[in-house]
Amino acid sequence: MVAFKDHFSSVADVYLASRPTYPDALYDAIAAVVPADARVWEPGAGSGQATRGLAARFAHVHATDPSAAQIARHWAQGQADARVSLAVEPAESTALDDASVDLVAVAQALHWFDRHRFFTTCERVLRPGGVLAAWTYQDIIFEDDLAEVAEKVRDDIDPYWPPERADVDMGYGDYVWPFEALPTPRLWLTADWDLPTLLGYFGSLSATGSYRAATGEDPVYAHTPALAEAWGDPQRVRTMRWPLILHLRRKAM
Repeated sequence: MVAFKDHFSSVADVYLASRPTYPDALYDAIAAVVPADARVWEPGAGSGQATRGLAARFAHVHATDPSAAQIARHWAQGQADARVSLAVEPAESTALDDASVDLVAVAQALHWFDRHRFFTTCERVLRPGGVLAAWTYQDIIFEDDLAEVAEKVRDDIDPYWPPERADVDMGYGDYVWPFEALPTPRLWLTADWDLPTLLGYFGSLSATGSYRAATGEDPVYAHTPALAEAWGDPQRVRTMRWPLILHLRRKAM
């Protein structure tokens, strides 16, 4: 096992409860270029936010993550589902055989990988004509009555983001990718949340964890009264929206 930047093992439970799921339109876009009988490798799978959607579309998903805590909380744990297998493995090195998968799918994780090593591994495990799909979502676009106080939370934690956060802000747009680009649609990630779920989401961010470690204080707790005042009834459900950027690349035949 190679060393990895572990920002999420310590918040694995809140990550599982407070991260959004991906829209059907995302899986539709991938399924348009990958056959239904595909075998899929999903590195950086975390607790399985994307695995469920991939398993519904494709024959088999091998979901891996370097964090044993994340895999222990993966939604497929304890299920007798032959469509999904799990392993604690880094993205840069997998036990998968050469030319053994039709799709490599990376959900909100590519910025944490050693890309040179990972792309080399993709070249090895993808069959000729196989597809690399990688996607990332950026900051929530808040409604006007929430924007000011949410921005104060962001102002507090912004200095504590790891450098890889800039890759998300760029939508992976400056990466040197392997393989030929395929067209992708414009996508949005949405989730209908009450206030406690939003607070959990803020708490699951890597920058929030770094802020707590550095200062001994919780920036989400500090801003909860102002967020609650702006939100209104904490059980009120609001629709959260994130820009969702998908990259599709096909290996040569």
